[in-house]
Amino acid sequence: MKKRVIVAMSGASGAIYGIRLLERLREGGNAETHLVMTRSAERTIYLETEKLSQDVKNLADFHYPVEDIGCRLASGSFPMDAMVVAPCSIHSMSAIAAGISSNLLVRAADVTLKEHRRLILMLRETPLHLGHLRTMVSLAEMGAILAPPVPAFYTKPVSILDIVDHSVDRILDLLGLPSADTKRWDH
Repeated sequence: MKKRVIVAMSGASGAIYGIRLLERLREGGNAETHLVMTRSAERTIYLETEKLSQDVKNLADFHYPVEDIGCRLASGSFPMDAMVVAPCSIHSMSAIAAGISSNLLVRAADVTLKEHRRLILMLRETPLHLGHLRTMVSLAEMGAILAPPVPAFYTKPVSILDIVDHSVDRILDLLGLPSADTKRWDH
């Protein structure tokens, strides 16, 4: 049975992480993907990749307007296995931590937390001030997994995609959907 995974994309830089996660989940064939993108995400996707939002929507099994806070992703009665926000802006992280369900991304994350499902945030911000760090602690205490995309060089990356894929592989591991192609520490 396929795992149901929400992939949400905020307007933070790093749109490639969400796009690549959708591609890899599709390639793996063992996940049903539900996509939510903020309007800022749509703009960032175009600025960073020259892809249109429809190109990204085509990678998902289902997609929802960010304004649709009444859709099935906004209800705990709709069974989902996990949610990944990739990339996750500080704005979205802060709204999730405060429970401000002003759009579907934040509402779906809130539902994920309240139902004790896996919520993974690929935070894209540096440097961090004390308020950011306190918000991260609050989210960790609520059960969220904070997984900023941090490159590893033991894999000997030769391209940007190699660096991106390392972080995406870590997310796939956290989802319980590991890739057979993942380069792992083996020394």
